[in-house]
Amino acid sequence: MDFYLTFFVENWWRFLLAAISAYLLGSINTAIVVTKIVTKGKQDIRQLGSGNAGFTNVLRSIGKVPAIITIVSDALKCIIAVLIGGFIFSSISADTQMLQGEFINCGKYVAGIFCILGHSYPVYFHFKGGKGVVAAAALMATEDWRVFILIITTFLILFFATKIISLSSIICSGLYPIYTFLITFIFDYLNSDYSVSYVVLSTLATLIIGVFVIVKHKSNIGRLIRGEEKKITAKKK
Repeated sequence: MDFYLTFFVENWWRFLLAAISAYLLGSINTAIVVTKIVTKGKQDIRQLGSGNAGFTNVLRSIGKVPAIITIVSDALKCIIAVLIGGFIFSSISADTQMLQGEFINCGKYVAGIFCILGHSYPVYFHFKGGKGVVAAAALMATEDWRVFILIITTFLILFFATKIISLSSIICSGLYPIYTFLITFIFDYLNSDYSVSYVVLSTLATLIIGVFVIVKHKSNIGRLIRGEEKKITAKKK
């Protein structure tokens, strides 16, 4: 861990650049923008339905097409932010290819965390945004496809069983650091040349993201406990 402390001190400007660029990208909240365009500026998604500026509320309050645009755009902005973060850290010289990979992944996690923060607290929209689920999923897909496969499989199983997006998201957020630890420890540390410090830092980064997303769902947790959370069901014609 001393190595990573020195690494942070020597590359503080890379952390800052990745964080700021990702936060500004994340602050482009598609749910708010799409809703204003569709309603010609008459509605704010944060004043409709659950009040959340995210995919699920757009789906319920505005419609399927705006919801699809929202989820795709939110995913793309996080993917772009994460790739930029990795690129910023890719120019750091390393003795081995594995160490180079650790540096790049570090930049991806920094960018991913701050993109999610931007999505939830957008500077362009008075710091009131969404819960970061789609952005977090995009980070998973860009950072580690193995973890993403585990998460998306778990999410789909839970959703088809319960028809409740929030419950599936909360459980998957809790499993995110667990899946990350298992994958990085078994496949990257035991069967590769990645360091144990990388396993710890990856698990810590995903734990921060997982806890953040769960906390953002506190109102949903309350409704789940009371049995009031709405399910996503096909509308009858």
